[in-house]
Amino acid sequence: MAAAALLEQFAQGLGFPLDDFQRRACRALADGRGVLVAAPTGAGKTVVGEFAVHLGLATGRKAFYTTPIKALSNQKYADLVRRYGPERVGLLTGDSTVNGEAPIVVMTTEVLRNMMYAGSPTVSGLGFVVMDEVHYLADRFRGAVWEEVIIHLPAAVQVASLSATVSNAEEFGAWLKAVRGDTEVIVEEHRPVPLWQHMMVGQELVDLFVDEFSAGRPGARVNPQLLERIKAFERPARYEHDARYRRGRSRAVGLARGGRPGGGATRAETVQRLDRSGLLPAITFIFSRAGCDAAVGQLLRAGTRLVTHDDGMAIRRTVQERVAGIAGEDLAVLGYADFLEGLSRGFAAHHAGMLPTFREVVEELFTAGRIQVVFATETLALGINMPARTVVIERLVKFNGEAHADITPAEYTQLTGRAGRRGIDVEGHAVVLYARGLDPIAVGGLASTRTYPLRSSFQPTSNMAVNLVGKVGRDTAREVLETSFAQFQADRAVVGLVQSVRRNEEALTAYAEAMACDLGDFAEYAAIRNQIRELEREEARARSAARRAEAALSLERLKPGDVIKIPAGRRSGYAVVLHGTRTGKGGRDADSAPTVLTADGQVRRITLVDVPGPVEPATRVAIPKSFNARSPRARRDLAATLRVKVPHEPPRRRAPREAGSGAVEQLRAELRQHPCHGCPDREEHARWAERWWRLRRETDGLAQRVEGRANTVARAFDRICDVLDELGYLADGGTRVTPAGRTLARLYTERDLLAAQCLRHGVWRDLGPADLAAAVSTLVHEPRGEDLRVAARLPTAAVERAYDAMVRLAHELAARAAAHGLAAPGDPDPGLAEVMHRWASGGRLDAVLRDADLAPGDFVRRCKQVADLLGQIADAAVNGHVGHVGHVGATARLAMDAVVRGVVAADRID
Repeated sequence: MAAAALLEQFAQGLGFPLDDFQRRACRALADGRGVLVAAPTGAGKTVVGEFAVHLGLATGRKAFYTTPIKALSNQKYADLVRRYGPERVGLLTGDSTVNGEAPIVVMTTEVLRNMMYAGSPTVSGLGFVVMDEVHYLADRFRGAVWEEVIIHLPAAVQVASLSATVSNAEEFGAWLKAVRGDTEVIVEEHRPVPLWQHMMVGQELVDLFVDEFSAGRPGARVNPQLLERIKAFERPARYEHDARYRRGRSRAVGLARGGRPGGGATRAETVQRLDRSGLLPAITFIFSRAGCDAAVGQLLRAGTRLVTHDDGMAIRRTVQERVAGIAGEDLAVLGYADFLEGLSRGFAAHHAGMLPTFREVVEELFTAGRIQVVFATETLALGINMPARTVVIERLVKFNGEAHADITPAEYTQLTGRAGRRGIDVEGHAVVLYARGLDPIAVGGLASTRTYPLRSSFQPTSNMAVNLVGKVGRDTAREVLETSFAQFQADRAVVGLVQSVRRNEEALTAYAEAMACDLGDFAEYAAIRNQIRELEREEARARSAARRAEAALSLERLKPGDVIKIPAGRRSGYAVVLHGTRTGKGGRDADSAPTVLTADGQVRRITLVDVPGPVEPATRVAIPKSFNARSPRARRDLAATLRVKVPHEPPRRRAPREAGSGAVEQLRAELRQHPCHGCPDREEHARWAERWWRLRRETDGLAQRVEGRANTVARAFDRICDVLDELGYLADGGTRVTPAGRTLARLYTERDLLAAQCLRHGVWRDLGPADLAAAVSTLVHEPRGEDLRVAARLPTAAVERAYDAMVRLAHELAARAAAHGLAAPGDPDPGLAEVMHRWASGGRLDAVLRDADLAPGDFVRRCKQVADLLGQIADAAVNGHVGHVGHVGATARLAMDAVVRGVVAADRID
């Protein structure tokens, strides 16, 4: 069938006319080219991906539809099954395998990468790959996978890349053309459903911009009526303050208990206002899991009902059917009663801390229009197709993993992009809740900036290195990696840097002329002055380094119960040491820094940033044996004791100024004897000389950056290969994969090399299934946000021995990596070990999570990550080439079975 006929056949089955950008993209695919489609959320990019699938079926070739997350894979699988039938569609997500040899297979991008490296026969006959949400390649943790797939796919495979709107789509398209051949770049900036921007001040909705046509355009004018309304709203605030603020409680507590985001309407009142205005269904983004759950509780207490009683009963039956596989005792632990009651009234929370089955139910009911409001964290905006008529944003600040920061224009665009359902809504609405002090001009700036640049996060890994060397050889692998988007962007950036170096060199010549002196060589005189300055700086740095070394030693000497003074910073004041830097078996550091309790009851780690000089205990406080750092009451009691025990402040003495060294004094003598020292215009010449030195340093730095950006990816690959050659995973100068390397090639984890070392060195040889699950959890666990490894316990002596050995191996790898100029992952984190051991030992969910400070969704996700890594270990141990580890593989299989049970086994998605 001709290309035009195939496209018309596809279009007739859609039920809506294709937009121009969709037709252009589909024609390019039909003509045998690749495509990059960059378009706003909700514009209909996935239609292009679905046409690629249609082409595959029509031409007898396989089509893979890849997504960044398992939830989106499940969603797209269901969509394609409805269109083509279950016999022609498969699903591969790591923990789900359905009809994997079907002509259409939906999968996560990691699964495709692993299949390619393993030489899976499933890839044979592949004609089309859809890379949905391809802008994920900017993700610093998982982004490399997208580039690996794009680079290594066979040349005959057509790639349909679907991206959010990015400002450098042409640059990304140019790279795709370089590595994939003929690729058409199609950028669509028009939203099919217009988006109106509003702010809610109190309970009043006011347009953000003066008109619809200003919205989303740079320089858009903010509505003057909004500014007047805010002034009127603020006026009473001079005289009346909420009691919650008078008592000094945090705004977060106010929201959790009740009530009024920004001091305006309560959440229940906000929902009612939206309902009256016909703006439901809505997604309210709250950048807090606890806040999402609290919002549901607030609506329940307010008696809010957004669906009819009959619809609510039907929802109850649907939910009960979906959770039938979960034990009743577990449902009680998971907060099922409130979850069910909220859904039956038409609202729910959605966040990563929920059980994945619960999230899936919310997604299905909301997408079907059966519930009206979802309170969600920003994770909902990443990929899941769950549009609404209205998006509400409570705050424009969120925790980014390190600190609370303003959301970016890209994040704002991603969030509000959910507003407006194509084919249902005439227009979408974005509502920002006004809070005192919020600048509407700044909100207008966020809403007027719709694009952001796509930056590669690609870095070679040990697993990648052994797979590539084994597949194509080291030299070819090096050349392949130089085609990465990361290197492509680095090479383009070099052009601008070279131009800057050239301009600076011209300016340096002019500065040299300006500092010329009739009495002598002023450049020589300036060099002596500069040398004195540099020596003084070096001596100051040496003194600081010595002081830091003393400080580090003083931290190592601290013991639990010691009271110390933190001299400066936001953690300044007295604190009691809870856990020092302990040295256990094998000389390992159990913690990277001492953990303390401050006088205001906060548990923190202290580092040399907090105590730049040596510290000595001022006194001691007895820590109760029953003290639990996770208990607020225990922290308050100990903090009260600390405040009683702290000594009075001694008077501070000014440190004497230190004299310069002999070398500095000698240079100063040379300076005084130089002819230019007596020049009447000396300081004028010196100012030009200072500019010359400053520009010289800047220019040298730019030149180093130019040199550093050339072949950066290949150089990192070479260093990794050198390390692997030293360790015996590669041989013959890093050109041949050894049996140990073939084992490493089967381990796809961020700590791949450490896992391989643990297998080779028999670290897990004596562990039973539960112990092995606990030990392996230390390779995947990462604390959320500001969480600390407070009193992390290891469940058994066997796990402790294994963990000690793992940390020793990690330190050896870190030292070796540092010697080669490479970064290394941190130490294994034991924060999940005890919980995982309880679960793998058959413990009940309520007992496992009782003291774990771990949300059910996080627990299930971690269990699946542990099970996935256990499966890789089993595969590597049984099918690898390290002879003595076969029995570890059998134990890993048993550990997998022990972990994937109950709520973990009942869940279909991650």
